[in-house]
Amino acid sequence: MGQVVATNRKAYHDYFVEETCEAGIVLLGTEVKSLREGKANLKESYALIKNSEAYLLNCHISPYSHGNIQNHDPLRTRKLLLHKKEIEKLWGKLNQKGFTLIPLKIYFKNGKAKVEIGLCKGKRQYEKRETIKAKEAQREIERHMKRGKH
Repeated sequence: MGQVVATNRKAYHDYFVEETCEAGIVLLGTEVKSLREGKANLKESYALIKNSEAYLLNCHISPYSHGNIQNHDPLRTRKLLLHKKEIEKLWGKLNQKGFTLIPLKIYFKNGKAKVEIGLCKGKRQYEKRETIKAKEAQREIERHMKRGKH
């Protein structure tokens, strides 16, 4: 993986990520330049499949700083580039109860902008608390292990 532009930190907190796949994004020139400046936000974004094509919605890419009147709309719907078999596979899993497509990160790979999409299942409130407790316990164990070495 190349240069990571934006990550969706909240995705791992709010969802169980079952599997991930990489997709290309159809972008305008000013969007690519804005991404290279690192001006993207995946906070409320999600992906969906409509008419056997994948789309990225609510992904905020800020207008390019040196752009002119032809600058892009920051929240426009962007098409995702996936193979037909990948889309069919994701569609099959999305039809199962509780699955959604959440973008996890946007990055550049070989000069091309890519998005990592996770097939996710929503966590309930108590599951989020359990995840936080487990992380804190792990940190505590690591802290004690560090102290024990000295």
